Amino acid sequence: MTLSTTERLQKWLFDAFLILCFALYRFVYSRTTETRRRVPPLDNPLLCVSATQLAGRIRRREVSSVEVVQAYVDRIQQVNPLVNAVVKDRFSAALQEAAQVDKLIDEEPGGEEVLADRLPFLGVPLSVKGSFGLQGMPHNTGIVCMRGRVAAGDAPPVALLKRAGAIPLGVTNTSEGCMWLESHNHLYGITRNPYDLERMPGGSSGGEGSLLGAAGAVIGLGSDIGGSIRLPCFFNGIFGHKPTPGVVSNDNQYPPYSGRHEEYASSGPMCRYAEDLLPMLKIMAGPNAAMLSLDEKVELKKLRFFTTPDDGGSPLTFPVSQELRQIQKQVVERLKAELGVSVQEVRFPELRYSFRIWDAFMALPDKEGKPPVPFADELGEPGRPIWPIWEAVKSLVGKSHHTVAAIGLAILEKMSSPTPSSFLVGLKEKLQKDVDQLLGSDGVLLYPTHPRVAPKHHHALFQPLDFAYTGIFNILGLPVTQCPLGLNEEGLPMGVQVVSGKLQDRLPLALALYLEKAFGGWREPPSNSRRMKMI
Repeated sequence: MTLSTTERLQKWLFDAFLILCFALYRFVYSRTTETRRRVPPLDNPLLCVSATQLAGRIRRREVSSVEVVQAYVDRIQQVNPLVNAVVKDRFSAALQEAAQVDKLIDEEPGGEEVLADRLPFLGVPLSVKGSFGLQGMPHNTGIVCMRGRVAAGDAPPVALLKRAGAIPLGVTNTSEGCMWLESHNHLYGITRNPYDLERMPGGSSGGEGSLLGAAGAVIGLGSDIGGSIRLPCFFNGIFGHKPTPGVVSNDNQYPPYSGRHEEYASSGPMCRYAEDLLPMLKIMAGPNAAMLSLDEKVELKKLRFFTTPDDGGSPLTFPVSQELRQIQKQVVERLKAELGVSVQEVRFPELRYSFRIWDAFMALPDKEGKPPVPFADELGEPGRPIWPIWEAVKSLVGKSHHTVAAIGLAILEKMSSPTPSSFLVGLKEKLQKDVDQLLGSDGVLLYPTHPRVAPKHHHALFQPLDFAYTGIFNILGLPVTQCPLGLNEEGLPMGVQVVSGKLQDRLPLALALYLEKAFGGWREPPSNSRRMKMI
């Protein structure tokens, strides 16, 4: 779609500003770095088995829970010094719980079927994003002044997974305050991508994405209000699902949601194997699982398929790379050839305004008229709100406790309007209506997750609005499954979002199983050495 003169000028100014910022960054922060190692190759076959299959083997006594948990403890100890994904472990407690599982299995008179029904993930290790309450573990999302904050209890999804037999190994890193697409903070440091340690794993569930991609976990738990499950899954080559909002509880997360954020946020599963998505979601949803009809069989050949290759040319986002366009086309061609279905290309002009829509609706007050808690307030808790401009000055001399991204967000938040324009409200309503009507109860849409594969560390500061490709579906309230589609020539993961209508989560979950078989699913990160480079 052709840009107007105003949009072309806007894009030119935006690009010029980013080029200037990047040049300044290179001048001030450029340094030679050497990534001498990459994550080591897998050395235990238990690390290459889905959680569903591991649970079955444990129940059948083919392998003990202690053996499985120990395998993942060993793997985390191998990779965490490189990727910095786990900020606090509970290995000793996990191994004790695994021993109790093995004893329970030995003493269970009902046999495997009883255990499978009552405890479907019995003895399987689990990783947990640091924003979720996990009793006795840090619960601060990297905010320095909250370093001593410890979870007094489990968040509901964590409690449900533990009740299903899963064993938490620890909590993983996030972006500061969970509001940026790189998992970096001044309390725990920066998390790295296992496919290239010089690249980011995404955020805010980046610790989860990195650990899972490195095979340091088999299943994990994330949250998503702008792409925080889908972006880390995309950058780290794993599966993830953002459920229909309201199905999985968001209680006992830090920072807590305010304003209308509950309407846009979703907690969901992250994993390396597609077959684990549905049973995890079923457990995490608790009694709300009935809303999704997850036991209803999905016949892919009877679905209606659509594809949208980009956002129509927004002046605020980078163009989708040729390699990602091509891999999405390959998905379309395989669907046509192997399933015999038609795939219609559709365009929505409103997608050009995705970021502006997301930004405007995130600022809305709740039903009682209370606006969202300002990010500057959250960064200053439990004391006074931070002064973002002063923190920006302090950061220039390395004296701020906050990341550049967090400070920048706090500044931008003060400049944004609390009331969306009628223009943006109209765009959102039209987009909502058109997408809902298109997808109905039997349609799925393919859409890029991000314009490029995983960027290098801090480079997202110079392309900050590309998350609009994921964020728009939070505002629309639609379920989305993130699916890996193999590696590019540099060995970096590629993927695509699969979107469905509200409460039709089972449709993209079913397509994820097909895409895993067609494109290979998660791939082990390459382990060859890297040479010295300039940032």
